Amino acid sequence: MPATDLDLLVDAAKQAGDIACRYTGATARRWDKPDGTGPVTEADLAVNAMLEAKLQQARPDYGWLSEETEDTSDRLGRNRVFIIDPIDGTRSFAEGASTWAHSLAIAEAGEVIAAVIYLPQRQLLYSAAKGRGATCNGQPIRVSPVDDLSAAEVLAAKPSLVAQNWQNGTPPAFIRMHRPSLAYRLARVADGRFGAMLTLRPSWEWDIAAGALILQEAGGVITDRAGDRLRFNNAQPRLNGVVAGNPALHHEIITALAPAQTGPTGH
Repeated sequence: MPATDLDLLVDAAKQAGDIACRYTGATARRWDKPDGTGPVTEADLAVNAMLEAKLQQARPDYGWLSEETEDTSDRLGRNRVFIIDPIDGTRSFAEGASTWAHSLAIAEAGEVIAAVIYLPQRQLLYSAAKGRGATCNGQPIRVSPVDDLSAAEVLAAKPSLVAQNWQNGTPPAFIRMHRPSLAYRLARVADGRFGAMLTLRPSWEWDIAAGALILQEAGGVITDRAGDRLRFNNAQPRLNGVVAGNPALHHEIITALAPAQTGPTGH
């Protein structure tokens, strides 16, 4: 019997972890991308090569979008598409830290239907299939019940929280915490450790796709910074920022944000 899409992603993520952990992070060969979008290491490329070969062999009719593969328009004509970040948090990986993740998703007609976020050095494997809930290491997860933004812990970088980004200044008692991987931030909101997360700068689909489904299946809400629904496999695979959290906190943040053009943004 053929593996389901989620089974396929889980298996691929575990293989990705095995490959990445063969490298020593800080001593892995590293290059800066010519377009200024950040570093890439030999581990990113090795993981990407394995994933592209394995996943496309298993699902040859699916399109392919990955941070480490040159993009083509072919995927736009496919009903289902892999959306992959071989290592999300490459800077963290290159520094020898453990807060990097493999982010694997499959989107169908613009919506994510299967997703995995795997942090091999933290032994955390988050997964979800549309309509089937979300888990971490096989156990069901749920977003935080905290419904007051002033009491919530929110994952965000400092530039997102400058007063100009908010209609009435940064909300009081806003707890500012940060993790380098967007996928990991979304996973920690999905499992209830943090109430919400936001990034106000344009965000690549491969950083967000897997976490979007995992968070939604855990009872959360995720949109772009304007409150609009996210759709994936766009011709330009970037989203207008991301706001995610339980329904109450998501609503509070979206209501408090100023329109995008009125202030600076940040990761």
